[in-house]
Amino acid sequence: MAKPITFINKKVLTEEEQKQQKLQQLADEMAESSEALKNTLSIMKELNDIGILEAAQSMLKAKEEITKILLAQVTREPVTNAINNLMGAAGALSEIDPATTTKLMKSLSNGMESGEEFLHNQKKIGVMDLMRVLKDPDVNRAVGFGIHFLKGLGQGLAERKDDNEEFISKKDK
Repeated sequence: MAKPITFINKKVLTEEEQKQQKLQQLADEMAESSEALKNTLSIMKELNDIGILEAAQSMLKAKEEITKILLAQVTREPVTNAINNLMGAAGALSEIDPATTTKLMKSLSNGMESGEEFLHNQKKIGVMDLMRVLKDPDVNRAVGFGIHFLKGLGQGLAERKDDNEEFISKKDK
């Protein structure tokens, strides 16, 4: 009968052998990816030639200073106002029906063309011309739109005024 194994002889690599094994693995991987490595090195050479690598390295070294400058610029009142205005405009635009916006933009374009034509005619408009033109359905529609637009704008401004007064009264308490 065979004797049971009581001792396992495990080969322990020396530090030099471990380094050689890692170098061989790296060489094998490089051989398998030679085309990708060539392309990468070519890109890196181009980036180095035009100075981007040096600029990136300088930026990394100065990252704390750059961050301080960036934060100082972003927290300036004009920048925060611009960001707040953009957010408000985006919120307002998201509430408007895109079809209405498209229709309005086309109408503005038509109006601009018609206005441009009038400027080239050099005609004068009298009071009677204004009275007559109000009977034109297109003009009447535009005037009605303008009047209702101004009414809605005024209502919105009144609501804003009420909001500000409420904010001020809460602030005083």
